[in-house]
Formats: sequence, structure tokens, C-alpha cells
Amino acid sequence: MSPVELSFFPKLFWVVVSVLAAIAYGLVIGGIIRKVMARIQGRIGPPVYQPYIDLFKVLFQRTATWHGYMFYMGPVFRATGAIGLFLLIPVVFGDPRFDNYSFNGDLLLVMYFMFFGCLGMALGAADGGHPHSVIAVTRGLSQMTAYELPFSLAVVAIVAQTGSFSVHQIVAAQQGGIGHWFLFTNPLAAVAAFLAFLGMNMYSPFDIVLAPQEIPIGPPTEYNSAFMSILMSGRAIFAVSKCVLYMDLFLGGATSVLEAVVKVFLIYFWSIFVGAVFPRYRTEQAVKFFLGWPTAAGVAAVLAVMLF
Repeated sequence: MSPVELSFFPKLFWVVVSVLAAIAYGLVIGGIIRKVMARIQGRIGPPVYQPYIDLFKVLFQRTATWHGYMFYMGPVFRATGAIGLFLLIPVVFGDPRFDNYSFNGDLLLVMYFMFFGCLGMALGAADGGHPHSVIAVTRGLSQMTAYELPFSLAVVAIVAQTGSFSVHQIVAAQQGGIGHWFLFTNPLAAVAAFLAFLGMNMYSPFDIVLAPQEIPIGPPTEYNSAFMSILMSGRAIFAVSKCVLYMDLFLGGATSVLEAVVKVFLIYFWSIFVGAVFPRYRTEQAVKFFLGWPTAAGVAAVLAVMLF
């Protein structure tokens, strides 16, 4: 079936369902991550459903503290960027119910949405009044700028290979078996993108902003009450959205909901497995890393497509 076969209201219904499902799945993955990391560290850890408890605990709380409009718009921008990213990429290829609002050339807008939330959080932190907020913003934006470069180069290589800025057409180009996935037909681009993915998820060794050692100046303590619930929901759907995008760009997309769930899980846990064995980098080490081998792999991917 073609995506245009669904009229506006049925399509809107399935978009809302898919967004809610993505948030729920993102919270579940977050709970699994905390359990896995606790086991690695020799602890029992919280239950898998702990993120749901945390979310509803702060959802109905209120705060009397006032930091300015931009401070409280930060979580809103974060959630908006995450939802906007999710709505522009097909979750299940060939199923109009989960094709969302993908269109020709949507990859450019997708990349803007990926960084919209991060920039919004930076503006919010700058308005928070904490004396160390500027340090956190500088660290976060420095790392974001560094991992953007290899990821953008990987995207350029894929676009040059397919001749399209449409995520839907990029997925279509990978149909026909695992051998058609860009993970295998363009491994250099995949290497650059998946190394950049480590920085996007901000788990160790790239937990520059959310490092447990620096929790007193991180968003979990700067934000509270319902603003914290928006931040948690946005983080949950952003995690799923990024994995769906990577699935569409390099793993041939998904032709069923079950396949999408499994691929998103495996992609997300790539960063968890790395974070479990590597200690945290300093900011300059993280920037140097992303501007090194990941960027070199991205440049090589672009050159390989242009020359061969």
C-alpha cells in the first residue's frame, strides 16, 4: 500500500499511536539500561518499570521557582525536536499506518530536528542562573559540534550513493536482502555514523553533560516537577527516534513492528555496551576522538562513493 491511501484523520490517529508507543518503548529501554548497568557494577538495580514511576511522580508536581521563560522552554524544545524527528521518518517501511509524514527531501529537515532539541536545552540552561551552567553548555555544544561532522559526512555519502534526500527512498534502496543494507554496501559511512551515535546518546565515555559525577549541575537537578516529566518523555522518544533513523539509513529499515523493535533495541544498546567498558572522556578528549577516526571514515566514505 502507498502512504497516500490513508486519509488525514486515520493517518493522524496512527501518528499519535506511534508517538505514544515510542515514548513507552523509550522508557522501557531506559529501565533496561539501568538494570543492565547495575548488574555490571554488581548491584541489583531498580526495576525495569522504574522510569514510569519516576515520570508519574514528577508529572503532577508543581514548582514555585522562577528562572525565566527560556529556562522552562528548554524541555519543551527538547521534546519538540524529538517528536518532530520521529514524525518525519518511516518506522515500518511499506505500512502506511507507520509511514508518518515522510516526504521527498525530508532528510535535511530530519537533521535540523536532531539538533533543535540540543540547542533548546542549551538556551534553557543559560537562563537557569546556575554559575556552572555556561560550563555545561560549552561542553555539550563542543561535543555536539564534533560528532555532527562524521554523522553529516556519513549522510552525505548515503545521499550520494542513492541520489536522494528522502529517507523513504533510502530505505527502498536497501530492500532485497541484508546484502543491500548500507551497513555492508557502504561500511565506511556506517562506521562514521555509529561512532557519532555514541556521542549522540551521551552515555559513557561521552556523558559530558549528564555525568553522574556532575549531577549537581545537570538537568536532572536543574529541572523539577512537570518540566522534568517533559524532559524525561522527550529523552525517551528522542532515543527511539535516533535509532529508527539509523535503522532506516543503514539497516534496511523495518517491514514489521517486531523487526523495528528488535533493531531499535540492538542499535541503542551499542552505546550501552561501549559505555560499560570505557571510562568517561574529558571534553577535549571527546572532541579529539570525533574529529579523528570517525571523521576520517566519513571523508573516506564520501570519496569512495564519488570515485567508485
